This record gives sequence, structure tokens and C-alpha cells, in this order.
Amino acid sequence: MVFVCAACGLVYELELVALSSYLIGDSVTQASVVLSVMVFAMGVGSLLAKRLRCRAAVGFGLVEAALALVGGCSAMVLYAAFAWLGESRYVVVAFSLAIGVLIGAEIPLLMSLMQRTGRKGAPGEADDAAGTVADLFAADYVGALVGGLAFPFLLLPWLGQLTGALVTGAVNAVAGGGLVLWVFRRDLTARSRALLLAVNLGVLAVLGTATVLVDDFEQAARRAVYGERVRVAVHTDLQEIVVTGGPEGPPDLFLDGRLRVAGQDEYRYHEALVHPAMNGPHARVLIVGGGDGMAAREVLRHPGVRSVTVVELDPGVVRLARTDPALARLNEGAFRDPRVRVVHEDAFHWLRGAADRVRERYDVVVSDLPDPGITSSTKLYSEEFYGLVARVLDGSGRFAVHAGSPTDRPRTYWTVDATLRAAGFATRPYSAGGRTPGFAAGPDRADRVAGTGPGPCDWGFLLAVPGDRPPALGLDPAGPRPRSLDGDALAAAARRVERPPGDGPPSSTLVHPRYGD
Repeated sequence: MVFVCAACGLVYELELVALSSYLIGDSVTQASVVLSVMVFAMGVGSLLAKRLRCRAAVGFGLVEAALALVGGCSAMVLYAAFAWLGESRYVVVAFSLAIGVLIGAEIPLLMSLMQRTGRKGAPGEADDAAGTVADLFAADYVGALVGGLAFPFLLLPWLGQLTGALVTGAVNAVAGGGLVLWVFRRDLTARSRALLLAVNLGVLAVLGTATVLVDDFEQAARRAVYGERVRVAVHTDLQEIVVTGGPEGPPDLFLDGRLRVAGQDEYRYHEALVHPAMNGPHARVLIVGGGDGMAAREVLRHPGVRSVTVVELDPGVVRLARTDPALARLNEGAFRDPRVRVVHEDAFHWLRGAADRVRERYDVVVSDLPDPGITSSTKLYSEEFYGLVARVLDGSGRFAVHAGSPTDRPRTYWTVDATLRAAGFATRPYSAGGRTPGFAAGPDRADRVAGTGPGPCDWGFLLAVPGDRPPALGLDPAGPRPRSLDGDALAAAARRVERPPGDGPPSSTLVHPRYGD
């Protein structure tokens, strides 16, 4: 039972890291905050436990009940704070402190109990304290292994974040209560046993009720975040996908809560990303990301396109883009075109072997990825990744990159530019304007302004070619006429993004990522 309690404690830590990364963004920062605060709080909990050593059995039972309640409800409270208050950073810190203090109090109380009932040394010697410590930490470390493996491979895929935390809390309450009420029952008075039994039953009742209501809670919270017009909400192995909007109107697509496609004016983004890169040979096109099919739609409008390869990690996004009527209508059935081939693989690893597999180099590469400030995307904005792109790009080919907002996150944008130039590309910066339905364009969802209506935003792009001569910014004379772009609009798009004086920020690499403002 000791290792079960330890496993539950580690699950609470991982749950806070995962959910805070999803809600706030920047998983490196969230993991650092949660783990450092929790380790500090464990030290505080160990000191506070000294006051309970005289009544170690009762103290340990109450600590486990409190840990089961706080840890089990942490995910729901954190999600509720984000959904209805729009801010969850302080809640993350508060739960990290509370859970850390309770976990820290476990060890000295358990040690005190085990010394009373545990092994003895040789005849005439004192209790074998070293053996007690070894037994305790062995169980604790085994429990940490079990919890660390159970969270990503069992709890998260089978139960999800909210239900997984509640079930873990229930297991914690049963294990902690059973350990005290059975193994250490001789250290309890009748009144203490009744108290612990009542407290644990109360905790189990709260967790059980929350588990029954978790689906209703999640739907209400989702409506608070996305509005009342949620049409599709699915969890894939990689992320949450939400589609909003009416059945006839343009849909909005959210991936892990971040707006990826604003149906009303997504064409402004995708036209600006794709069409300047298609000004030249474009028989073979590679799209990195783009699982919604919008970039492929723009590519397929150009005559002379023979093949389009889309490298998208999440099959769920492509499946929804194929089957959802509103999304399929918006991308004009791009994935049904026989020229389109979809590869479900990590783009970085796929490109490492693509140079040997691809007989002909690509004429155009389009990087349609989330903001580089999102940790999961950072390696696809690295100097090493751009070096892999250069290996599969024709010598006269063009590479279009979405680089984040040059207005809201200028350092991130110019870091992408510096990284491309460090990888051997010459770049031409430009931007396009649009409007988002109440969500910030950056990676931090806490900056959203839901309920305030549409607001202006800008998308930053970089057109890159191998060598040291920046490419001209133009449209294919034989290509389609975009709704939002012409020669004057492209000239204005280039003027809106002026390269800052000086050397600019350093490039970003795998071992030294530099994104984030």
C-alpha cells in the first residue's frame, strides 16, 4: 500500500504538468514551475509533520485523505479556473504547494509508524532504523515507477485528465485509509478509527460524485471556453480537437484550445502562406503540418502541380478534415485529390530519411505549423530542421514558413528569420492581417479575451530560398487569383515587416531553443 500512495503522488505531479502545459502553453516552463514548487513544498511538509509524530497514525490517515481530495480534484478545479476565470497560473502554483506539502508529510509519518512496528536489530540492539528507511524508500521508488508509467500509458489515454485524477484520488484514499485502519490499527483509538473512517468515506463520496458529473462539467467548461456552438469535440492520442460553428456557416478549428482555422477569413492566412511560394516551378510540393487541408487546397489551385505530400503527425486532424462536412467543404475536399499523399509521422524524423527516399527534390516546401513559441513545435523551427528541409528542396526551390506574429511576438518572429539564415537560406519577411474570434494568436491561451468579439491580428511569414540572395515577392502569373492578394497587397505586406537594425537575435537550435518573448 505504501508504493500505491507513492504512485498516486507522482500521478498528481504529472497531471499538473500535463494540464498546465495544455492550458497555459510552454511545457518546459510549466514543468519547471510545478516540479520546483512541489519539491520545495515537500520540504515544508516534512518539517510540519514533526508536530504530528506523537499521533503518527491519525496524522498519516488525515494527510492521505487530504492528499486524495486535493490531488483528485486538482484537474477539475484547474480546468474550471481557466474556463470561467481565464487564468490558471496561480491555481497551478497553489495546487503544487498543497500537494507537495502533503506528499512531504507522508515520509516522516510513515517512518515513525514503521519504526514502531517494523524490523528489529540483533538481540539487545535498538530498532534497525537503516533497514526501515531502506524499506520505506524502496516502496516509494517502486511506486514512483508505477505511477510514472501508469499516467501516460493507462490513465491519460483510457480515462483522460479529469477522470484520471479523480480515480487516482479514490485509489489514494482507499490505499491510505486501508494502510492506517488495518496495518496500524493498534495505534488508533476507537474514536480515531471512527474519525478516519468517516473522513475517508466523505472523500470517496466527493470523488465519486465528481466522477459521475465529470462529463457534464467538461461540456459546461468547454462551452465557457469555446462558446455555445461546439459541434465536434474529440480527444486523439495527441491532442484535443474542437470544431465550432453552425452546420452551414464557416467552422472554426481549435487544436488543444488554440485557434488554428478561423473559417471566416482563414483564406487570408493560407493564401499569404502558399501563393508567394508557388511563383515558379511547383510540380512537387511538400506541406509540413497542414492537417486541416487548407494549405493543400491553395496548392492544388495552381496548374502544373503533380504531387502534394502532407506530413501531419495526428491522423485525427486529417480524418476530421476529410469527414466533417463543414471542414471538407472549406478545404474543398483536398484530401480526396489523387495527387495528395498524407504521411502520419513526426516531420523531423521523416525528413531525416526523406533525402535518401525522394528521387526528385521538392520545388516548394510549405511549413504550416503552430506558433514557434509552443514547445511541441520548437524543434520544427530549429536550425537542424531547416537544414533537413534544405536537403530535400530543389536548388531553385522556395520555402514558405509561418513564423508567428511580428507585431505581438517580434523576437520570436525574427528568431525564425535568423534561424533560417543560419541554415543557409536567404529570406524575405512579410505579413498578412486578419481577425480572430476572441482568441489570442500567440501560444498562451491565458491571454484569450473570450466574449469580447473578433479582434485584429497579424500573421508573419518568411519566404526563403537557398543561397544569399533574397527571393522576390510575387504571384505566379499563370496561377489563380487569390481573394486577398495581388501585387500591391504583397508590396504592402513586405513593407509592414521591417527588419530591425543590428544583427538581430541568435538562431535557435535543438540544444539551445530560443523562442518565447
